[in-house]
Amino acid sequence: MVVGAFPIAKLLYLGVRQMSKPVANRMKAGARRSEFFKNYVCLPPAQLYHWIEMRTKMRIMGFRGTAIKPLNEEAAADLGAELLGEAIIFMVGGACMVLEYSRQAANSRRKEEELNQNISDLQTQLAELRLEMEILDTRLKEFNRVLMALPAPSGK
Repeated sequence: MVVGAFPIAKLLYLGVRQMSKPVANRMKAGARRSEFFKNYVCLPPAQLYHWIEMRTKMRIMGFRGTAIKPLNEEAAADLGAELLGEAIIFMVGGACMVLEYSRQAANSRRKEEELNQNISDLQTQLAELRLEMEILDTRLKEFNRVLMALPAPSGK
């Protein structure tokens, strides 16, 4: 019974993605504790996200030109930490997709090279067999010519 190859690469990618979630949670917790990380990494994207979201909602409801108040620092830090965590998970997932694509492309390329090598080997063998057949055909013609040149045996 033949069993297909165990997809170890896919299992490893899944493991990496699962491990990225706790790493993202740790980074979110660190972002909430560190003032530098909070002020320069979490708050700007959170405020931008809030501004875009509220602006879109206001336009959908028909309110144009209304001022949007920024989030308070605690809510912005939480939102920024959540965005950071989601971005990390998304990047790890994207990296896994890129790695899987490159692995599949390498396998496909390798199989194509093997096929081309097999075709080349078969063409070489065919050429050698044709040459050998021509040599044997020439020898047969020479043998027949010599055989015909011999005197016929007498019936005595």
